[in-house]
Amino acid sequence: MNKIKAALDRLMKLHPDEIDLSLDRMHRVMKALGSPETRIPPVFHIAGTNGKGSTGASVRALLEAQGKTVHVYSSPHLVRFNERIRLGGTGRFVEDDALLEAIEQVEKANGGQELTFFEATTAVAFYLFANNPADYLVLEVGLGGVLDATNVVEKPLVSVITPISKDHENFLGDSLEGIALEKAGIIKPGCPVVVGPQADAVWDVIENKAGRERAPIWFQGQEFSAWEEGGRLVYQDEFGLLDLSPPKLAGFHQLSNSGLALAALRAAGLLESEEARAACDKALRSINWPARMQPLYEGKLFDELPESSEIWVDGGHNPGAAKVISSFLADLTDKASRPTYLVMGMMSTKDPEGFFEQFEGLAKHVICVPLTTTSAGRSPIELAEIAQTAGLSASAHGTMDRAIAEIRRRAQDEDEAPRILFGGSLYLAGEILERNGTPPE
Repeated sequence: MNKIKAALDRLMKLHPDEIDLSLDRMHRVMKALGSPETRIPPVFHIAGTNGKGSTGASVRALLEAQGKTVHVYSSPHLVRFNERIRLGGTGRFVEDDALLEAIEQVEKANGGQELTFFEATTAVAFYLFANNPADYLVLEVGLGGVLDATNVVEKPLVSVITPISKDHENFLGDSLEGIALEKAGIIKPGCPVVVGPQADAVWDVIENKAGRERAPIWFQGQEFSAWEEGGRLVYQDEFGLLDLSPPKLAGFHQLSNSGLALAALRAAGLLESEEARAACDKALRSINWPARMQPLYEGKLFDELPESSEIWVDGGHNPGAAKVISSFLADLTDKASRPTYLVMGMMSTKDPEGFFEQFEGLAKHVICVPLTTTSAGRSPIELAEIAQTAGLSASAHGTMDRAIAEIRRRAQDEDEAPRILFGGSLYLAGEILERNGTPPE
């Protein structure tokens, strides 16, 4: 593991900035590597603000249920960098030796020139995907779309755009239409695009872009729909209706994400056979995507918290994600009343007030903690003050141990065991899963 860290540290030093949106460096290093992006399996290219990972996990599950092998590229990781690259041949995260060899090949091809960390690691992923066989590749955009390092793929099998909201405004701007135009950059000439629920302004931007590229477009709620009925997921498009098990992933929004994944397969011509449609039911019951309303039923952290606590982990970090999370928690509260505590850590680049506003009247108390795996986290004291400005009761602690101690103390005065959400950042979600001894697999 030390070798991996040392190699990643070298990649981190190739460019003075963490983010510098451009495709020029990526095209250069791809050419020096022998153009691996032209030798990868057919691609499901996924952009959007919220739901990219869950939708990608759903696409992967639907394909694997048909007996297909699937490469996956996603970011960021939760505990180990290897989580970003899943190889279809094994179905597991890339092993250390293969990762080190790929990093060395990219370093050699780059020749010490400027390359951002994400560009370098995306080049590593393309090298691995080109040199390991698989039937398909689920490729998640890192940031934006137009100038994202993954956008060297010229002809995806399907482009997928999940719900778009404001995030990363310091790089993408604060105009929803402008952000949508960036995300729509993955739409390519003649390649079908499926689109999740969007604001009207976003809808128009994507529709116009698809029209210019002559790309067949499927909008959720128009060309296809997905909804819950009688405890089942019902998916419908012009080709028919599927009555399926609900997705394993928690949250009403996962019905929409699963519908988007089903539409992506339909657009790719991969839902035509009876066998393929039958495999969907099995797939939805097996989807796994850590830190997205993930319940914890056992583990070290579970043993540290008050007895019978209900524990959730979610890495959502923007107001759009908070709206979905709070809606899910409110639905749980209607079914089983428990005091709800939020344990939150956030990056300094995020919008905590917009995030916390979604929990007014729902969260009994917010406990703010530092992020220990990044230096870009917001101060717990500042975060607590912002939560209070948003109308919430909040306190700050310098360690997770102290945060847990406060939950235990508060729980002594409650009639019901607490409902606890750890979130606000994928960094915090990763820290929680590692502390619990249940890292992603």
